[in-house]
Amino acid sequence: MKAIVCHEFAPVEQLSYEEIAVPESKPGHVIIHVEACGVNYPDGLLVEGLYQMKPDTPFVPGSEVCGVISSVGEGVTHLKEGMRVIALTMLGGYAEQVSVPATHVLPVPDAIASEEAAALVTAHATAHHALLQRGNIQPGETLLVTGAAGGTGLAAVQIGKALGANVIAVCSTDEKLALAKANGADVLINYSKVDLKEAIKEATDGKGVDVVYECVGGDTFHACSRSMAWNGRLLVIGFAGGEIPKFPVNLALVKGYSVVGVFWGAFTQHQPEDFAKNMKQLMQWYIEGKVKVVVDEALPLSDAINALKKVMGREVKGKMVLKP
Repeated sequence: MKAIVCHEFAPVEQLSYEEIAVPESKPGHVIIHVEACGVNYPDGLLVEGLYQMKPDTPFVPGSEVCGVISSVGEGVTHLKEGMRVIALTMLGGYAEQVSVPATHVLPVPDAIASEEAAALVTAHATAHHALLQRGNIQPGETLLVTGAAGGTGLAAVQIGKALGANVIAVCSTDEKLALAKANGADVLINYSKVDLKEAIKEATDGKGVDVVYECVGGDTFHACSRSMAWNGRLLVIGFAGGEIPKFPVNLALVKGYSVVGVFWGAFTQHQPEDFAKNMKQLMQWYIEGKVKVVVDEALPLSDAINALKKVMGREVKGKMVLKP
């Protein structure tokens, strides 16, 4: 079968599209014939050796897929051959077939197209977990989302609205802000045109933000860290801007807020039952129209390098998808 292979940690341009062995069926797993695979910022970090985990090489990147089960391993009773599913693969998704633990596979309603279903797994699930389990956001609270037109930022805007929050979207261009507004953002801030800290102060009447969904890092993080409300929660999602900021802990002390790490991948491993419940709620919300997946572009699997370069360059509005 065809797959994208990382032979050594290096720039994404060194990935190869090649023939590899078809995965073998094993106990507790299913094999999925992949129809679509979501492309995520951490995929690029993983390939370059910059992510929290470093798998042995060679490996196939790709953490989320939608497809049809072609084989069911021993001990799996709740899934059947021919069933259409979404799956968290962690690795292996950039391929025509992938073996996945049955605990991380869920049936997907026919109402959700494959491209959108694949892109629902990581970005929306990260935002959902962050705002529910980590941020404990409440109706009427203020949520600020940085990188609000990217895959997970846009998901946070939608989910924040579904949970009753007043959503402030922060983006680098008016075009990106327009997309955030179309997905439910109440207040728009273009940080390339205004001082972010002052804009947040004005938007919150000086009270600060209850929950920040922070994806960018660098100066954006620093502005948010000085704009928190009492009892606020600053959620650390990632560092798409490239700079991992250093945090002066006295800010949390003086302002009485929490800095909360969000590592969704680890959450799925430590709390698989909660992960499954979250995904079922997300799919129900999708059917009800409370959330949706904005697919910027769907490219052939062989074009994975270009897809990753666009994601890493923050050129994507919504999600990028690969199709074997």
